[in-house]
Amino acid sequence: MSENKDELVEISREEQCRRETETLFNRLQLGDKRQQTLTPADFLQIGPALKQQSDTPEKDLAHTFIQRLMILDYRARYIPVKQDSAEVCQFRHEPDVVDDETEESILDALFSSDEESNPTPKPNVHPMDVQMAVFHCSDTFLRQNMITKLSQCQYALPLLVPDPVSKDIECPLWTFRQIRKSWKMTDESKGSIMKSMPVCKARTPMVSFLRLGSASSSKSQLLNNLINERHSTFFHRNCPGSTKTRYLMDGVAEIAWYCPAGKPNDSFTDFIAFCNLHGDALSFDKQRDILIEKASINVVLLPSLKRGDRSMTVISSLLKSSKPLICLIADNDSNPVQMKSGHYKIGLKDKSQSDASEELKGIIRNILSGSFDSFQLETLAQVSGIRVDEENEICERQKTAALEVTHLLQDMDVSKIKEKMLPCQGELWHEWSRITKQQYHLKGDIEMEKSKNQEKLQKIRQRQSDASCSDLMQLFIKNLSSLSSNEKSCFLKWTQILLDDLSTNNLARILHSYDKKWSEFLALKKDKSDQLKNKQTELEEISTQLQAATFGLEHIFREMGQIYEAHESLGTEGNTGTMKWCDYPALAAELMISGHPMELMDGDAGHVPLTWISSLLDEVIKKLGDKRVFVLSVLGVQSSGKSTMLNAMFGLQFAVSAGRCTKGAFMQLVTVSEEMKNKLKFDYVLVVDTEGLRALELAGNTTLHHDNELATFVIGVGNMTLINIFGENPAEMQDVLQIVVQAIMRMKNIKLSPSCVFVHQNVTDIAASEKNMDGKRRLQEKLDQMAQLAAKEEGCDAKSFSDIIEFDVQEDVKYFAQLWEGSPPMAPPNPGYSESVQELKNTILSKASQSDGMTLSQFKHNIGDLWKALLNENFVFSFKNTLEVAVYRKLEVEYGNWTWTLREKLLTIENPLHNRIENGNHDMVELSYLYNEMSKTYEDVRKAMATYFDDKDQKEMLVQWRGRFESKIKDIHEELVKALKRKLDEVLQQKNACKMLDKKKPEFENKLLQKSKELALQLKGKATNDRELQKQFDRVWDGWVTELTADTEPIKDIKLQKDQLSILTELGIESSLIHERQNCGKYKNIANLGDYSEYDTRTKHQDPCEERQRSEDERESKNTTGQSNPGITQRLQSWFHGEKKFTSQEQEQIRSLIDKVNNEAKSTIQGKPLATNGYSSSYLEEMAKNVEKQVNEFQSQQSYALKKKFKVDLLLYVFDATSKIILESHNQFKAKYDLRYYVNSKKEEFYGIFSSFCKGHSSAVVFAEMICRKLKDSTVQAVYDKTAIDLAGKMKCSFSPFNGNRMNLEKHVLKSLAEKEDFQDYMNYIRQPREHVKTFIKEEVKKYIFTEHKDSTKSLLKKNAQDIQGLLSRALHKATEKVAQGEANINMWLEGFFSELKDQLKVDTICCQTFSDINKFDFLEEEVKKRLESIFEEITSLPLDDLEKSRVRPDEILIDQLCNCCWVQCPFCRAICTNTLGDHRSDKHNVPFHRPSAISGMHVRNTVELVINFCTTSVASDRSFYPKHDSDETIPFKLYHTAGPKYESWKITADESKLIYWKWFVCKFQKELENHYEKKFKGRGEIPSAWRKHTKQEAIASLDEM
Repeated sequence: MSENKDELVEISREEQCRRETETLFNRLQLGDKRQQTLTPADFLQIGPALKQQSDTPEKDLAHTFIQRLMILDYRARYIPVKQDSAEVCQFRHEPDVVDDETEESILDALFSSDEESNPTPKPNVHPMDVQMAVFHCSDTFLRQNMITKLSQCQYALPLLVPDPVSKDIECPLWTFRQIRKSWKMTDESKGSIMKSMPVCKARTPMVSFLRLGSASSSKSQLLNNLINERHSTFFHRNCPGSTKTRYLMDGVAEIAWYCPAGKPNDSFTDFIAFCNLHGDALSFDKQRDILIEKASINVVLLPSLKRGDRSMTVISSLLKSSKPLICLIADNDSNPVQMKSGHYKIGLKDKSQSDASEELKGIIRNILSGSFDSFQLETLAQVSGIRVDEENEICERQKTAALEVTHLLQDMDVSKIKEKMLPCQGELWHEWSRITKQQYHLKGDIEMEKSKNQEKLQKIRQRQSDASCSDLMQLFIKNLSSLSSNEKSCFLKWTQILLDDLSTNNLARILHSYDKKWSEFLALKKDKSDQLKNKQTELEEISTQLQAATFGLEHIFREMGQIYEAHESLGTEGNTGTMKWCDYPALAAELMISGHPMELMDGDAGHVPLTWISSLLDEVIKKLGDKRVFVLSVLGVQSSGKSTMLNAMFGLQFAVSAGRCTKGAFMQLVTVSEEMKNKLKFDYVLVVDTEGLRALELAGNTTLHHDNELATFVIGVGNMTLINIFGENPAEMQDVLQIVVQAIMRMKNIKLSPSCVFVHQNVTDIAASEKNMDGKRRLQEKLDQMAQLAAKEEGCDAKSFSDIIEFDVQEDVKYFAQLWEGSPPMAPPNPGYSESVQELKNTILSKASQSDGMTLSQFKHNIGDLWKALLNENFVFSFKNTLEVAVYRKLEVEYGNWTWTLREKLLTIENPLHNRIENGNHDMVELSYLYNEMSKTYEDVRKAMATYFDDKDQKEMLVQWRGRFESKIKDIHEELVKALKRKLDEVLQQKNACKMLDKKKPEFENKLLQKSKELALQLKGKATNDRELQKQFDRVWDGWVTELTADTEPIKDIKLQKDQLSILTELGIESSLIHERQNCGKYKNIANLGDYSEYDTRTKHQDPCEERQRSEDERESKNTTGQSNPGITQRLQSWFHGEKKFTSQEQEQIRSLIDKVNNEAKSTIQGKPLATNGYSSSYLEEMAKNVEKQVNEFQSQQSYALKKKFKVDLLLYVFDATSKIILESHNQFKAKYDLRYYVNSKKEEFYGIFSSFCKGHSSAVVFAEMICRKLKDSTVQAVYDKTAIDLAGKMKCSFSPFNGNRMNLEKHVLKSLAEKEDFQDYMNYIRQPREHVKTFIKEEVKKYIFTEHKDSTKSLLKKNAQDIQGLLSRALHKATEKVAQGEANINMWLEGFFSELKDQLKVDTICCQTFSDINKFDFLEEEVKKRLESIFEEITSLPLDDLEKSRVRPDEILIDQLCNCCWVQCPFCRAICTNTLGDHRSDKHNVPFHRPSAISGMHVRNTVELVINFCTTSVASDRSFYPKHDSDETIPFKLYHTAGPKYESWKITADESKLIYWKWFVCKFQKELENHYEKKFKGRGEIPSAWRKHTKQEAIASLDEM
């Protein structure tokens, strides 16, 4: 019975325990989280700001606890609870009583119990229940984070944890794995020794504390006094928030460590573990037995000593054991007594906690001075009867996998591991980085040196590729790639833990050695000793050892990156072991998304692996989408707490220990919570943590360069940078500020606008506002001072820091309390520090809410742009924002579409107006009318622009161009409208000039009609066939023409050649010389000559040249030997020997003169009224005199003279170029104004009328034929005009050469040139790019119409013909309907018909007098329709060549559209600016790829050596050039923009000139170039052998990089 009763009691107790636990979890809103469903992702995200001092509702306790813990706020344990209103104690007032009973009543009230009438309120949740509830509901990763943070807060950690319901005991060994403890031990021989170890591996003495029974003294409080009197390491009954009831702590054994500081006042000299079993140890046999067994010393707290008590059994057992035992007796007041060896008792009665703890310390120290059993945390895994959290399937499997990886490293020297197992990132990667940086600082034969360097780089990549399958990497990637997300995290944690174990001892030894040498170095520095240099060398050697011995996951990922870069560079295929190398970025991207930090800059090599980073971010974008991120970077002096601050702010885990300081830069994604996404405009915060400025490992000038580089890079990539300043040392502050301000100045100069917040850490008294104000004032002064210095160095104008960045010293400077509350290593984090971190976080998010951040793709491009610019010496002039360039290029395409919309609309407006003017229905065109017609289209374009510029993804970048493009569109609109006005005014002018002729036309046509009809009546029945009719008509036609035009003078043909010869003679040129130059024909190619030496008289000789290398050796030689300038000597020798060779710059000047003269001559002729007034020889005379004037002016400015034949050839060339324009214009004039010409043009038309009358056709039939003949030409013209516009539109929108921006057109021009392989075409393109592009457009249009899209062109022609046919049919029907309604005659019908066509067709006058007898208009309509069908059949079968007859040809329309851009050429290589805007004064000229300078004829002064250097290589080299051909002044290429306006207007950014195209061109046409310029590719101009390996296909393919 009693057994059953005990069983029932036990069941009842378990049920009660289950209910209480369930109630607790529900109160904490964790009821649904019991299955370990809380994960790090739930807390490691940007959420609403934490309220520091406010009470927290009970339901939020758990989440607030973990959030505060993550930011290292140890007050997370002591969160004040906000009481529910119903639970707040209500005071009950007793009813009034009689005075004489008052005293008695009060006494009654005092002793009365009111539990029933006023029940006790529900007790608060015990703080440790909150901690343990969160622990039970967390997954293994959150548990590990949580325990790690508790350890950092110097709190005891759960070691043995009973399940709340089943009471099964768990040892959460996994949660301890990433905890390391550091301490100092004093060694008499070696002095103070720093040690650092993972707590799981450390073998330490362990002191266990047990309570047997119920005692009035607090065991936990006593323990705290042993470890840290100022901090409650173990929670005890007197801690804030403590309650009598707790549900989850009894039976929990906690552990904490004492870490000595190596100081005399240390409580203990050893690193000691202290364990504390909460609750009565008599109730928790298993936990008690484990602690007793594992302890080095057992401390037992007893309420009293009574024989027969339950506790005596345990005490007896302990006393029998040899293990040291200390009994603390609560009701005993005895002093410490040693009962037998190792067994002590201490009475606690009437003793203070401090006295008791001092006695206890003494005994423990005494015991530990002898031998003792050591404790190692890992050994708990071998204890039976408890469950270890690492024994789950995933953890065990990943531990095994990680052990496989690290097993490969066993017995290896740690400093050799990277060299052997990670070969790609060591010497090979460092050498690759060094050579890459050299590419931007070339000397000597720079293109040859560059080519050799590129070969070296490829060989290094090949060696990396060959070495890329180390066993370690194969096994690591094989394991990692096959895992799920959780398994990956577990595997990586285990791998890092095991790798840390490998390097721990070595790192501690090396760091100790470094500390020792550093102290010696400082002492020597103070004494200014001669041994300083030797000591510095020793420091550098130790630093190298430290780098070699530091080994972690980041190095394995770095190796992955290098393997990827090597294979990607070589374009190899296949696997590297078990996984394709091309899948590495996707693997790394998954880890980055899951919150794993990724290396952005390799701190060891000081280089950014751009290919790897770009591919990694591309994969992140693929998986997440191109999300918006706010990039927050941090910068500061080494060991100033940057990583600690970030970890506290966002709960991250950047490396912070002394042996693992951040090297380079790492990036980590932090998710923004859904709640905060409504307030912020981005999805993630991307945190960039960096190594410290002025790192001890770096020395001398390298430090400053490295720091400047790092600061510029970090500030550039971030939306905001935290400038971390440690302490209040003005010297340190000044060094950092100087670097920071200069970096920010550079950002301003390249139009990047980061923001910054200054953080002063370790400030002694942050509450002293006066002191803070003074500090801010001093900081402002320093910043202003640094801004002025930086402005001077960067060549800018800035008086204060706020001139270069938006900065408010009141808002953007934060003061941080000291990190530790006391002295490490036992000090907990300062709560004030956590508050400062939260305040800073709130400031950051407040500022961030006003920013759009940037997309991941923008971040990727920023990294590349900044790093490439940093490789150059001149950052600002080398920076090229590729994303900005890409956005601008897209904008150019849109701009082309907008301008095309306007142009196309104007073309459709032009045709009807042109027809109206020709038909005499319009005698004036008002601008207001044209603007009105364009208004809707212009408004649509403006709306499209607004929509484009308001695009949220690119708005911030587009805003800089908005005003300019809106203004440009407005100007283009006005320009197009005014151009159309001028064009139509010219048509009106010509129409008015033809009025006299137009008035005579009806008269002449009427007479011709009468004569034709009369002749037909005469011959009716006589002429039997068409031949006879034609013969009879021809016989009388000339007579009719003579009769009709007897009183008019015909316009004569012009004799250009005779006039040209006469003008040349009048200029004093001998006829013999003119004929000689005409016969040899060289003048026709004068614009494309490579050498103009045959024209050189060289009466005054100067021999300047283009470019030279000015090395230090040359300057030193000149200074020491005192030799004269060799350039002057050679020039004098050249003068005396009569050398007659133009320099390339002089050749270029002559070419420019020829182009200028030719273009001006064409403009002059095109501006003359040839089509309205006819030709006059005075036009040629004016043109010739202008040519002569310009040649004379040119010669007066030069140091040489040109032969007379140059002027003759130039005049002949100009005459030849303008002859076609003159002749075409004259023919147009003759057609319009010569009456005889006009009448003769009507011969075919009137023969048809005559023939019809002869054949006896009725008037209606003849009239129908006459109408159709009149309409045929205008119909054909209308079809061609419409087809021309449609074709141009179609090609502009869908034909790849024409549907992009200026650069796209350039790319297709270059492809076309390569396919033809015609050297002369190339030279035409290089010399006269605009004319060549016009030719290209004409050829492509021709090819499109006649070859590639012949059928679609015919279909378009047919469609337009059908449209016009439909128009005519409708007009005929309307005219017939109109006359059918009343009195009708042929004039009314014809007027009605033509009125419908006035906008669509040009209609000639028709005389109706002869056809007044027509009255059957239905019949007439049918006759006209019948004949129109045959005309339209004829039109649709007309050859496409006749499209040339359209008023504006498709190629002309496209040339107007596409060539209205910039045509300025690079002053070095003649590459053409590819800006789509013709006038882009606010933007410098630029081109994506330059060319070897030899292409423009550039050569080395005083030699025939052509310069093969690309401009983009030259501007990164140490070479110089001569900006003026007649001066010895040189300018370094790096400062090319200071050489004058034509250089200053260009932006040439250094690149690696990888464009194969021009390298192939130089090799392909080497001989032709040498012959053309009469120079050689030799000496310094020798072509690198690598260039000759490129094929034409590779050259063409390389254009796609543009």
